[in-house]
Amino acid sequence: MKDYFSMRYAYELLFTAISIVAVLAVLETFLIGRHYIIPSAILVVAVLFGNLAWWGFQNKVWAKYLLFWSGLLFTCHAFFALFFSVKYRELLGGYFEVTCTTVVVIFAFITIVYGRKNLLFRR
Repeated sequence: MKDYFSMRYAYELLFTAISIVAVLAVLETFLIGRHYIIPSAILVVAVLFGNLAWWGFQNKVWAKYLLFWSGLLFTCHAFFALFFSVKYRELLGGYFEVTCTTVVVIFAFITIVYGRKNLLFRR
């Protein structure tokens, strides 16, 4: 039995959680909100992220690379938000720097460890 709750599968777990939340958002917007186009767009995210997580759990190298680069792009996004974000700064107030810095450090750590555990960049 594989140990799916490890750093080797960190982004697979994250993408699985995102796809589950997206499926719940599809149900909420379709059933309660009575929207039809918005749930279709959210469903695309759920299907793409779910499939990417599935193939990552199957240890397909191409999926591992896509998950790694997605994590790296999110880390860069959070890093640049630390300097240029107006909306998040208004939303979080005085806690913005602490929150954003913590998110950057955590995701940078996860991304580095994920790449090493999956041997994505061998020397």
